[in-house]
Amino acid sequence: MTTDRKQDDAAPVERLAEDRNWIGTTGFQRRHILAGGAFAAGFAVACRPIASSAVQTSAEGLTEENVSIPASDGFAMPAFVARPAGGKAAPVIVVVHEIFGVHEWIRDICRRFAKAGYYAIAPDLFARHGDATKVADFKQLIGTIVSKAPDAQVLADIDTTYGWAGKHGGDAKRRGITGFCWGGRVVWLYAAHSADLDAGVAYYGRLVTDKTPLQPLSAIEEVGKLKAPVLGQYGALDKGIPLTDVEAMRAALVKAGKSPPDAITVHEGADHGFMADYRPSYNEAAAKAAWDATLDWFGTYVKR
Repeated sequence: MTTDRKQDDAAPVERLAEDRNWIGTTGFQRRHILAGGAFAAGFAVACRPIASSAVQTSAEGLTEENVSIPASDGFAMPAFVARPAGGKAAPVIVVVHEIFGVHEWIRDICRRFAKAGYYAIAPDLFARHGDATKVADFKQLIGTIVSKAPDAQVLADIDTTYGWAGKHGGDAKRRGITGFCWGGRVVWLYAAHSADLDAGVAYYGRLVTDKTPLQPLSAIEEVGKLKAPVLGQYGALDKGIPLTDVEAMRAALVKAGKSPPDAITVHEGADHGFMADYRPSYNEAAAKAAWDATLDWFGTYVKR
């Protein structure tokens, strides 16, 4: 648990560490568990067992493939693509994964965007450092893979992903980005990084983070650099991202002249990972509201 002080130094702000925050949402009851099979096997091992609420989006009418993208440093970066079959080039949405890498749920999110008329692509931003889908222990996952992915590498890889997508069936002149948990923080950072981005939607991405030499950026400190409108989606019960952080981010957006259009929605009764329909943290009402808002946001700023 990290403890910071508010600006008035009156009381500590407690944030549950990323590995502990996810562990806190794993309280399955027997009736929630989905029996094995090929679908369940596609999820990262740290995510199992899989809740029966896990959504399986049909690939009918879509083209999907696993691809390799030459990164700026020559690394062959794996990625998953889902897009409408046939027709003209669709706007590109980069889907940034959680700490679990590009597993079945991230692929399904790509299919959902493709069904909505987007070219969705999920690059594996951890691949240089290991296969996050194969690590069962949360602390090991954070320590050996997640913490090893430099902010600079992640942002450069996303730049490369858009460029690659534009040459392989996507309309990269129209760009959106979304991400979940670890990926939610990346959305804020990328919106501050890229002048070519049209919009972002950040799902429960940390706003205040402990800085390291590899990850020196904190989202709340990047607000003044935002170059595209971002919609933040947060849960009122999230113990890793306290409401004091959310309110501080709202205030920072207003002070920087970014809000409106930038906005943050807090979903009452929702915890960290409320979109993750494969986990007990899933909150159907919050997930539906957030997804509808996401499509509206991208419809306004990306599809245009």
